[in-house]
Amino acid sequence: MSSSYGLWYLYIIRGNDDSLYTGITIDVKRRFEEHSNQSRDPGIQKGAKALRGKCPLSLELQIPIGSRSKAAKLEYRVKRLNKYQKEALVRGDLSISSLETSNDTGD
Repeated sequence: MSSSYGLWYLYIIRGNDDSLYTGITIDVKRRFEEHSNQSRDPGIQKGAKALRGKCPLSLELQIPIGSRSKAAKLEYRVKRLNKYQKEALVRGDLSISSLETSNDTGD
């Protein structure tokens, strides 16, 4: 995530174990490649630790959000969803706009 300028995206990646990983970036293609091209050298790894050993990966969803601030807030909300709700988001049965308007209760 090289810059806070530009159009930010929220994305969801599925691992080979059917797990779902959520992230934000301004370049979905580059970020997906970083997650997919896992090296054994820890100095080279740029993908998320949560996805290590879960290749092959598939990009399930990418949604243009806008600002980094808005994307980070939505990422937080999506990460708090359970697996069933995330699957609904991927299928299109749950809209991202419903998460934009939801209020956090604050834990």
